[in-house]
Amino acid sequence: MKVFTHDNSSLISVENLFQAWDEFKKGKRKRRDVQIFERHLEYSLFNLQQKLANKTWQHGVYSEFYVNDPKRRHIHKANVNDRIIHHLLHKYLDKIFDKTFISDSYSCRLGKGTHRAVLRLEKFARSASKNYSRNCWSLKLDIKKFFDTVDHGVLLSLVSKRVKGKDIFWLIKKVTDSFHSNQGFSKGIPLGNLTSQIFANIYLNELDQFVKTRLKAKYYLRYADDFIILDSDIELLYSLISPIKKFLKESLKLELHPNKVILRKLSWGIDFTGYIVLPHYRLLRTKTKRRIFKKLKSKIESFKSQKTSLQSLNQSLQSYFGCLSHADTYQLTQNLKNYLWFCLRN
Repeated sequence: MKVFTHDNSSLISVENLFQAWDEFKKGKRKRRDVQIFERHLEYSLFNLQQKLANKTWQHGVYSEFYVNDPKRRHIHKANVNDRIIHHLLHKYLDKIFDKTFISDSYSCRLGKGTHRAVLRLEKFARSASKNYSRNCWSLKLDIKKFFDTVDHGVLLSLVSKRVKGKDIFWLIKKVTDSFHSNQGFSKGIPLGNLTSQIFANIYLNELDQFVKTRLKAKYYLRYADDFIILDSDIELLYSLISPIKKFLKESLKLELHPNKVILRKLSWGIDFTGYIVLPHYRLLRTKTKRRIFKKLKSKIESFKSQKTSLQSLNQSLQSYFGCLSHADTYQLTQNLKNYLWFCLRN
């Protein structure tokens, strides 16, 4: 069945809402709010569809909490009703916009991710250094408080270039306007919304296109609001900072983080998406190593006190080994196994 056309009646059909529900509920069936919603599923979805059709739907209030993974992040969580809408819009917008993104944008995209990003960085490093026969430099930049400073007016203007249906645009605007950060009215998209992932990529695609087409940067890639450019000429990389800063401010109303403008030589190691890329090999970031051991310690203690099952402990362990497998970490893997054995024996 063909879904998610520019026809609003098709987008908000009951069939599409059930499909969005099926995608949303994966891995969440044990959560209390999801169970409560599912008890009256048909009534809830038909009622939601009616409100959307009549344009009486209003986004609910977010619940707030903090997570440390690894740095402290302020999460805003919508209710189940609203998160179904987020799934609906994310799939719709992704189908329209993903094909317009550059191939070297790696955050929250099918077939991309952190591991693909670091593989691409290694390929760039080999090319820029002529197979490690000459110097290679990286310029790594970060946007200051990106999610908090996304401008709603700019975002909606970018969305409107491809979303022509007025009713669908009304729904997108409702979701966008449901959140305002402490940076001001009509500023910010919430960490926690699925729609924020596609909104971020739509927004920062403008930066990607500017760097690739206007600045002609050959070795450029981005993951979320972190982006990196490689070249053998350090002076050329220096010269790119000012126009990027100007473009962000004038076109996207964003700022470069002044303390996160980092120039590094490849032989020193380039830190990106949790890994350190060096000539001929790749290491795991020190902070990531510490976090793995800290999480494993907590998981083992929970298992020994019978709060966690052996299956859960094993799943976590396999996840950690999976992370290590993407770097040259033979000795670290052995250390992790020894640590596990020691903790379980004592």
